[in-house]
This record gives sequence, structure tokens and C-alpha cells, in this order.
Amino acid sequence: LPKKGNNPRKCPYDLYAEQISGSAFTAPRTSNQRSWLYRMRPSVTHEPFHPIEFANSKIISNFSDGGSHLVVTPNQMRWYPFEIPSKATAKVDFVRGMFTMCGSGGASNKSGFAVHVYTANESMKSTSFANADGDFLIVPQAGGLQIRTEFGRMRVLPGEICVLQRGIRFSVDLLEDIGRGYILEIFEGHFILPDLGPIGANGLANPQDFKTPTAWFEREGIRTSYQVIHKMDGALFSASQEFSPYNVVAWHGNYAPYKYDLKDFCPMNAVGYDHPDPSIFTVLTCPSQEPGTAVADFVVFPPRWSVAENTFRPPYYHRNCMSEFMGLIHGEYEAKKGGFLPGGSSLHMCMSPHGPDTTTFETASNQSDAPHHIGRDTLAFMFETNYFPKLTAAAMAAPNIDRDYYKCWVGLKQHFDLNAVEELVLRVGQNGHHHHDE
Repeated sequence: LPKKGNNPRKCPYDLYAEQISGSAFTAPRTSNQRSWLYRMRPSVTHEPFHPIEFANSKIISNFSDGGSHLVVTPNQMRWYPFEIPSKATAKVDFVRGMFTMCGSGGASNKSGFAVHVYTANESMKSTSFANADGDFLIVPQAGGLQIRTEFGRMRVLPGEICVLQRGIRFSVDLLEDIGRGYILEIFEGHFILPDLGPIGANGLANPQDFKTPTAWFEREGIRTSYQVIHKMDGALFSASQEFSPYNVVAWHGNYAPYKYDLKDFCPMNAVGYDHPDPSIFTVLTCPSQEPGTAVADFVVFPPRWSVAENTFRPPYYHRNCMSEFMGLIHGEYEAKKGGFLPGGSSLHMCMSPHGPDTTTFETASNQSDAPHHIGRDTLAFMFETNYFPKLTAAAMAAPNIDRDYYKCWVGLKQHFDLNAVEELVLRVGQNGHHHHDE
């Protein structure tokens, strides 16, 4: 790093100084994000970009065009785990294996979000990817990832997450034979920690548990040609360069990728009565201009004790002004044991009713008040948004869609017996044991 300033006439070791800005120059200091990178060769040294050869039409970044490939439905949606392609059939890396499930708004006007799923059986090797459309929050579900970035390397395993901000170049290498997971992309703003309010100064996701990479450069990449893939407004472009983009020797700033282990989340819960709202499990949020309302929240449902007395402990039945996309990393989800599987997902749209299935309701309604641990091996999450998600053709035509999802609630029968209640009221009235206001 330079001893003084950011871009001296000559940088130490004859490196190039390059700034990457994650916010406008004049953004308030509390939200201003930028980093300085000191690299062997600048990013601008590449051949012209051209539309990519394998144009991945399943990646969507514009949900405002009213195209026929987008669907809005009030129906509750669920998908079984997405199949990971066989390497014998096709070699599929992170970029080629990414497809959009739903979203709203558009990247071109920097508003809204998108949810993607990735399935891969191949590392990216000498291919690099940069997303000009927004920030990625990646949730691996099967198979760990070794992610090379301009800022250094991150090892991200299932049960961990990482955030790769707009414009940062990275490559995803598989630590195992396969990789599958979920991506929340925000076209506006950045993820931040939620305010804690009366909780105080500590709890939920603590700042010290987020990790940023240490500067690292690809020694053999000095003479290795790379293909740089650039996503802009959902379209993919490719340029070649004769060296690795991972040639940064040092960096400083506050615009950098990071990872977080969900085991470090410190959950809060009701210790008296009632089931708390799921917002109490928020890890990261991207706030909108409306106070307390998110462009998108990332919420986790970790292992924890349930101790509320005289309380229906699973999630309550709900209609929400927000929309909820859920995924399961491993184990069972307390409200839907069986049909909601690791690697699968569900979507409950704005004001579409949802809640525990029949079996869960009947079981939980008859449980004792004894403290109960929901399971050491469970880890579910939710992407919650204020926007109306529009579903893509890839999601609606997926062979693993659960078209019988609605049936999990069909068995919820009426327990209220009007005749019995009327008889009880009549008996109480005859015995004179009630007041007018009862």
C-alpha cells in the first residue's frame, strides 16, 4: 500500500492503482463505499466485449417489460430439489448453471431484485465473472465453493453465505464434484445489518463474525489467458485478456466481498408466550426508501430452543404484504416436514395465505409446554421482499415443480363445533354464571 494517499505518481513495486466505487462519489459518508486496489495490470487491459457464445437466456434482469415469459400467480408455489446435471451429459459451471426463478423491477433502472438457483458440476477455471446489475448473496446448499476474487479467496461451505458486490470479478471453483445453491440479487442498494432496536447492541448477526478476504494474487495467472464474462441488464458479454484478473497485491477500503457462517447467528426468541415474527431472524437487509421496509431481507431459521408456554410454536398461519421465497439447506423445516426438501424451495406471494401443513398443526396443537429443541441439523432461510415477484418460464416449467403443494393444507378440518358452543352458552346463561360483557 502507498505510504501516503491512494494514487501516488509511482505506486510501490510499480503496481497500478485502481479504484472500484460501489456508490456515487457524493453519497453520504455513512453509505459511501469504495476500495483501492493495487494490481500488476489494470482491469482495462482486455479485448473488446462481445455477446457471449452460449447466451444464457434463463438469466433475467428485467421484470418490467411485461413479457410472456413472466408470470404472476397468487398460488402457493413449491419446487422439489433441482437436479444437478451429470458431467457425462454436459460440463456446467456456475455461470452456465445459473437460472432465474423470480424477480421484480429491473437492473437498468437499479430497482428491485432477482432470485436465482445454480447447479454446477465444473469449476470456472480460467473464466471470470462480473455482475454490473447488482450485488449477489450466495447460499450454497450442496457442495462447498472456493471463490477467487480480486480481493482474495473465500472458502464458502453449505451453512455459510457470501456477498459479492456489483462489478467485482470472481470465479467459482467447486470443492466437490457438484455444487447447488441459491442466489439473491439486489439491483439497488447494498446489504447491511438490520437495526436491533430494543434488543440492544448485541445479538443476531454480530459484525465481528463477517470475514473479508486477504489480498492474494494468482502467481501462475501472470501468463494465463482469461475469459471475462460481464453481466449487464441480464445480457452476458465476454472479453479475453492475456493475464489473470486476480493480480491484486494489496487493497484497502470498505467495498469488498465477505462471508458469514450461519452458525455464528445469535437467535432471539419468545421466552414467555407467542411465536415471534420471522423478522427477528434477519441476518442482512437491503432497505428501501420506506422506513422499516426492505427491498429484500435475508432471514435464517437456525437450530434453537422453543420454550413459549401455552403457544402454538411452529410459524403461525399468515397473509403477508411482503412476499416470501424459502429454501432449505439441510434438515427439516419445522412447519413442513417431508415435502419441503433440502435443495428445494417455495414461494408465497403477497397476501397469499400460508402456514403449517396438516400434520404439523395437529401435532403442535397437542404438544406439552416442555422446552423443545427444533433440531440440531435444521437450517432453512427466507428471502423476503416488498416487491411482487414475477416467476420465470424456467421456474414455471421446471420438471421438479410440486403441483400438489396445495394438498398439504387440504386436511385442515374445522374443529369449531357451533352446536356445542351454543349449548355451552345456553347452560352458562341458565346457571347465571356470566356477566353481560362476557
